[in-house]
Amino acid sequence: MDKLEHIGIAVKNLEESNKVFAKLLGKAHYKIENVEEEGVRTSFFDVGGIKIELLEATRSDSPIAKFIEKRGEGLHHLAFATEQLDRKLAELSAEGFEPLSDKPKVGADNKMIGFIHPKTTNRVLIELCQEKK
Repeated sequence: MDKLEHIGIAVKNLEESNKVFAKLLGKAHYKIENVEEEGVRTSFFDVGGIKIELLEATRSDSPIAKFIEKRGEGLHHLAFATEQLDRKLAELSAEGFEPLSDKPKVGADNKMIGFIHPKTTNRVLIELCQEKK
């Protein structure tokens, strides 16, 4: 993996959380985006070249809604940039890590994404992301 790309934080209310993080970080978010396939609305802050992604559920059956219901708001995932997402997911799978899907999906911020199950990563959900081509 090339670098930490962003930190995902699950929130109940994106507008209120944007205010909290703008005050905390001393800058406004730079983008809000809907990801219909995942049932989320996201907001991004840039902090020294690493992004903070706030994630709000747009459907009750979305992964974020389920996460908040089970654990409450808070750290959801760490995302790492990679240049060859398919290959990296296959390599990690061969090493015993469990991908959550067979192939990458469309994510926010012009990325293709894949996740590694937290039961194989000390209970931390890991996202791998690659710029869409």
